[in-house]
Amino acid sequence: MRRHVWPLLALTSALFASAAAAQDYPTRPIRMIVAFSAGGTTDYVARVLADKVKGALGQPVVIENKPGANGAIGADFVSKAEPDGYTLFFSTAGALSINPSMRSDLPYDPIKGFTPILPTARNTVLFAVNSGLGVSTAQEMIARAKEKPGSITVAITGIGAISHLAIEMLQHAANIKLQAVPYRGAGPAIADLIGGQVNAMSAEVPVLMPQIKAGKAKVLAISAQSRSDVIPDIPTFAELGYPEVVADNWSGVLAPPKTPPAIVAKLNAAFNSVVKDPEVRRKLADNGVSTIGGTPEDLSKLISSETARWRKVVAETGVKASP
Repeated sequence: MRRHVWPLLALTSALFASAAAAQDYPTRPIRMIVAFSAGGTTDYVARVLADKVKGALGQPVVIENKPGANGAIGADFVSKAEPDGYTLFFSTAGALSINPSMRSDLPYDPIKGFTPILPTARNTVLFAVNSGLGVSTAQEMIARAKEKPGSITVAITGIGAISHLAIEMLQHAANIKLQAVPYRGAGPAIADLIGGQVNAMSAEVPVLMPQIKAGKAKVLAISAQSRSDVIPDIPTFAELGYPEVVADNWSGVLAPPKTPPAIVAKLNAAFNSVVKDPEVRRKLADNGVSTIGGTPEDLSKLISSETARWRKVVAETGVKASP
């Protein structure tokens, strides 16, 4: 009898303790890990949400950048953190779906290594050229590339990044060859695109939004399932006959594995209230980002479906992870 009662009492005690801790949570600042450098799209979205969610949680959410390996360094850090709700992970498809599609040596499991909170935002990847290339449409650019393979240079800002995979998908779907020019970041690539040292660039909408608004970069098409609310006049590659060229990026908030359900519920409610906030939606939309929101299950399903999709893309294009 005692053999059965004591474990039950211990479990009940643990559950009560967990519930009590969650009821008071949070009692100190929360840090949210962003697995990319400060100043980029992911960092910007994370900071907008973090600044607003402190009102719902009653404690500040402090952004901590841990860039490297397309998000793997930050992901590994969070997957091994204490599951107390004070370390969160703000991630994109890179760490959770693309990395697992390209590497078998990851130090974390994208499914078992985290507790999903919610999906937060989505933005798409565009293909832009400078005026010196002398093309006005994506069809003209593709025709030029077919006529003179390798004559059009395109900036690559990260091997395995979603913008890079969008280029590989386009080359595969349209049967063209572009000349890749690697860069260490978006800043130098944008400068060379505007200056004419490189003909084209694939990037997430927020990255090139200032140049688009200033008329310094011409967007030919976007790699999305549907047109962007931010640049609605730009066609998708799907409309142009290449339905497989889809490179929507998304972000979500996660916690370490075994984070108590009560804390997950509190975080989910707080972040959902933020992504529905009109001021937040407007601020992000001005930079090419749409908010989502949802349940932990929504994020879990998104990670699984996107991982399967990117595995297929990687297999078809033959893209290899950088060493």
